[in-house]
Amino acid sequence: MLKKLFAPTDMTVGSPWKGIVMFTLPMLIGNIAQQLYSTVDSIVVGKYIGDNALASVGSTLPILNMLLVLFIGISAGATIMVSQYFGARNRESLSFTVGNSITVTAIACLLLILVATPLIRPVLILLNTPDSILEGCVDYLTISLVGIAGMAYYNILSGIIRGLGDSFSTLIYLLIATVINIVLDIYFVASLNMGVAGVALATVIAQGISSVLCLIKLSKMTEYFDFGFRCLKPKKSFVVTLIRLGLPSGLTQAIFSSAMIVVQSLTNQFGELFIAANVVIMRVDGFAMMPNFSFGTSLTTYAGQNVGAGLYDRVSKGAKQGTLLAVLCSSVITGAILLFGKSLMGVFTDTAELVEMSYRLMKILAVGYIAVAVTQSLSGIMRGAGDTMTPMWISLITTVVIRVPVAYGISYLTRTAELPVGRCECIQISLLASWVLGALLTLLFYRLGKWKTKAIQ
Repeated sequence: MLKKLFAPTDMTVGSPWKGIVMFTLPMLIGNIAQQLYSTVDSIVVGKYIGDNALASVGSTLPILNMLLVLFIGISAGATIMVSQYFGARNRESLSFTVGNSITVTAIACLLLILVATPLIRPVLILLNTPDSILEGCVDYLTISLVGIAGMAYYNILSGIIRGLGDSFSTLIYLLIATVINIVLDIYFVASLNMGVAGVALATVIAQGISSVLCLIKLSKMTEYFDFGFRCLKPKKSFVVTLIRLGLPSGLTQAIFSSAMIVVQSLTNQFGELFIAANVVIMRVDGFAMMPNFSFGTSLTTYAGQNVGAGLYDRVSKGAKQGTLLAVLCSSVITGAILLFGKSLMGVFTDTAELVEMSYRLMKILAVGYIAVAVTQSLSGIMRGAGDTMTPMWISLITTVVIRVPVAYGISYLTRTAELPVGRCECIQISLLASWVLGALLTLLFYRLGKWKTKAIQ
């Protein structure tokens, strides 16, 4: 039984919804554990250092997410290729996909460290980062960037393992890393007084350990693919396919992160209290989004394996069942946020005004999680089938055409003598609008069915 849990899962047979649920549950727990990285950071910082330090960590997130777009793209491309080649039982192509993904990631890490490190402080200044939190932001980003290999390789390697149908192993590795992260967070900050730098260092160490564990796991899966230097050597056809499939997903994240950075510039103008409130909201939001992301990733693997095996009717059946499950989960979460949101906010800070503001803003977003459930599920199906362009265009429309203009538009239209920057609710209202439109567009393009023609040849 234990061996079966750690083995790849063939999702081309059996009941679709049962396979999706069994694959999603470990991944959901793992995603929650991964979210604990940043959540524990915020709790430790907020309780032991203060609200300004909490704002420092939160203000870096849009920039850090932008730095990760390369690896998100590689991971997405690798997951699609691995799942389709695994479904088609193509050992040779599967072997080169795994090896080339590892090599491309190493090159991307080196280039990113060399290019991005000198730009950290100028970018933060450009974004109107308050002087009171600037140094904390610089410390957090610098340490995170230098140690980015751990985060990058965990994303890539766990994506490969999930593409093979094994979501349980990555769960175990994340749980181990999360415990290490929590212990080091408290030790570095509470005992050694390292401040924001200690939080970043704890996360980097924990993520490095999780990536090593994933690498060890892959090295032991030679019954499914070859894992040697022969496959590490870049092969043009596989690198091109990896980029072709992964680039739209990476660009999608880049678009979203760019919008966050532009909106962060507006957010920073509302002051430290509002910045801290947004950090609290993002932490709760991270957990609320986990089922949506988990079902989306699960359906990518499900679609990839079944498309590889040529079972398109089964893909459509799984899409309906998986989306319904995701919507039900999000409905429960939305209700919980509305009922218990204020208590959740109090976990991060003892400042009553901050708790009240965070809860008020969070209620604006709550219903939007149901819309995101539809977007993530059906986008996962399209990506797994090889159509990564459609989700990218939808993301472009909802963020560039909707989110940013709505945020700045509401801010401008609500300016008064008492509110020189306008109403701060503009940030959450713009995000909700983009989520709802994204769900409608995703449903439309899924029904058009062009994703069925995008399988890897």
